[in-house]
Amino acid sequence: MNKWIASPKPVKVTTLIKSSLDKEAGKLIDEVLKPRSIKAPKLEGHSNYLVDIYTKWYGNSFYFCTKYNSPGKNAISPSFEMKLARMVHVGNEEFNLSYMRYNDKWLELHRNLTLQECLHAIEHEPYFVL
Repeated sequence: MNKWIASPKPVKVTTLIKSSLDKEAGKLIDEVLKPRSIKAPKLEGHSNYLVDIYTKWYGNSFYFCTKYNSPGKNAISPSFEMKLARMVHVGNEEFNLSYMRYNDKWLELHRNLTLQECLHAIEHEPYFVL
């Protein structure tokens, strides 16, 4: 017998939380993630290479995204985007943190983390290594 469970209503993200998250995530990207992960491409290579790390909001979810260039002559597109991490606001200035698996499915790693705990996890946990 199937049982339906009510899904909780999404929690609205305040302007204060959005601006704080934009600022802190931007700092993490500029000071840690980009210097650690973006390298000059090899001239003779045909491999995809990372060119940018950025964030964007969609509803009550905040995404860390990456952009790769595809220099090979058989590339489908000259560049493509991948999502790295998703922070879903769940209220009380807390977030559920997920990472994108190899099969394009989100896997929730942590529930009810503060902004700083999420950013620490993105910086240090192996799931978010570029």
